Amino acid sequence: MGSHALSCEITQAFDHPDARSHATSEREPLDRISVRNHIVEVEIGAFQTERGTMQRVCFNIVVEVRPLANAVDDDVDKILSYDKVTQAISIALGEERLNLLETLAERIAERILWEPQAVRVFVRIEKLDRGPGALGVEIVRAVSEANVPMAPQEKLHPTIVYLSNAAIASENLKGWLDQIVAQERPVLICLDGPAEPAPRSAAPLAQRRIDLLAIEQNAWVLAGRDQRCVVVQTRTELDWAMENGQISVWAPSKIVLDAVDGPDAEPQNALALALWFAEEMEAAQFVSLGSAVKSSEKPFDIVNVSLSETRV
Repeated sequence: MGSHALSCEITQAFDHPDARSHATSEREPLDRISVRNHIVEVEIGAFQTERGTMQRVCFNIVVEVRPLANAVDDDVDKILSYDKVTQAISIALGEERLNLLETLAERIAERILWEPQAVRVFVRIEKLDRGPGALGVEIVRAVSEANVPMAPQEKLHPTIVYLSNAAIASENLKGWLDQIVAQERPVLICLDGPAEPAPRSAAPLAQRRIDLLAIEQNAWVLAGRDQRCVVVQTRTELDWAMENGQISVWAPSKIVLDAVDGPDAEPQNALALALWFAEEMEAAQFVSLGSAVKSSEKPFDIVNVSLSETRV
């Protein structure tokens, strides 16, 4: 490779995505729309020091689009507008807290390529506050069958079952689980924290994680008592479990810590945390075994079951 060719490739690699779009085009010229230097403050990152900290993230996006066959007539509804691009950014940032810029870029590109006019998209994302320079990623994605949105599936509205420590230790536990398995509606189990106090930390973020992990300890205790109970921590796993009849025991750390609009309840209040989770999962019913839930305005039915009852 000659020095001139190498110089051109290096220049293109660090140039704006618009220049890369022109340089790598292998077809007849396409129209392009771009969003440049769109800066958003967001919590993102895999390092613990990035937890609980907002940092500036810069987006540069270029979308190659098919020219319209008919006249635009100055009608915004006939084009792929800039708002669609910035909306894709906002939706991807609002779904959950992410660790990787790569994941964020993939989600933005996928959503943009759902637009009928879009052919290819360049997404460059950079963190501006992690050092003296900008740290980032750039991806290029094109339309393919994989970009076609899947047909919407029927929304599942599970029953959330909350087990107090006394319920976990109850001789009725197996019978309750038998009844849970027999239900037609999918069931997700939430648990109380262990009876023993968790270790204490002077750092609030560290204490929050400790308290969440304490609940997860109970989840593994329950899984050890009944092999039908599978501990899960991601929304993807929960959705799969509901569709396939698996009893899932919620390990809350990931969903709570990654929530963009997290719970007001502290992890020490496991019952309040479970009620928040029920709203997040759009539950149809909340059944509490061994801990009475006061009547409140919730978008689901609440059923309290005492430890002396054998029927759920």
